Amino acid sequence: MPIWETLSHAQHASLRVSRAHDGERQFAQIVADEFLQAAPYYAVLFTKHPETGAFYAGVVMGLEPGRNMMAVNGALPDYRPADLERQGFYIADGQLVVDRQHGVFAGPDGQLLFDMNGEAALPLKRIQQALHVLQSGIPETDALIERFLAHRLLEPIDVTMNFDDGEHLRLEGLYTISLDTLHALPDAAVLDLFRTGDLQLAYAQAGSIRHLRTLGRIRNNRLADVG
Repeated sequence: MPIWETLSHAQHASLRVSRAHDGERQFAQIVADEFLQAAPYYAVLFTKHPETGAFYAGVVMGLEPGRNMMAVNGALPDYRPADLERQGFYIADGQLVVDRQHGVFAGPDGQLLFDMNGEAALPLKRIQQALHVLQSGIPETDALIERFLAHRLLEPIDVTMNFDDGEHLRLEGLYTISLDTLHALPDAAVLDLFRTGDLQLAYAQAGSIRHLRTLGRIRNNRLADVG
């Protein structure tokens, strides 16, 4: 069970947060404002909430649950999505709360949240910024996805991989922008997508799926290293 506590210097002056928990995250939600930052490093794809069926966007960082293949020594060396940055931290009734049972507080390389003067240290400032990005970005991303759906731009993507050890792997429930559908849109619709900035995000997302091949190559390379 989570142990929820309102964050305060008085109670959490010695609390440390670690990035080593990144290594256990195969997938992380992102918002529209993160697409251009995340796309150079990860495959940005869409999936559905299991409870509601609503689409949301995220980055694929591994091929198996609980394993982040992009992490180095447990932490991401490149862009770190806000969803990872704020792990263990939430907003409740306008207050910043922490889940003391979360793995980010158990890492060996944790950094203090508060400085010697009791002010927010850099790790806490990053967490606060990440929560702000998510709080404002989730409704904006929902609206973006609705516009994509209105143009029927989302389609399932077949992610099937065959590895050198003979193993087959398939990722289910992922969606991408259909470039064929996008290119068939009327000029007025494309102009509207361009002016809203949606067109840039659509191409960034579609181009990012090349990183799925990177994940496959990493896995094969690791098999060779073991062998």
